[in-house]
Amino acid sequence: MHTVDLLHEALETAQQLGYGIRHEWLGTGGGACELTGRKWLFVDLAMNSQEQLEKVCEALQQDARLDCSKLSDGLSRWLQFRRAA
Repeated sequence: MHTVDLLHEALETAQQLGYGIRHEWLGTGGGACELTGRKWLFVDLAMNSQEQLEKVCEALQQDARLDCSKLSDGLSRWLQFRRAA
């Protein structure tokens, strides 16, 4: 599975978990935060797709509601690889 496809799936998963998604030119790396009781994920457009995927997956890995069994094999493997690194 290509990085862009994994990123798309990771973002869809974040939305299903209730995250609002913002794509912005930040230059700071982006990441997850909570504002006024809602979880937000800021995707930094200054980063390449691999870096964006890493940031999104960092946020997903911190969310106790993530169920890897509902993910594609590709994204599930990628998350497990990142967890081991």
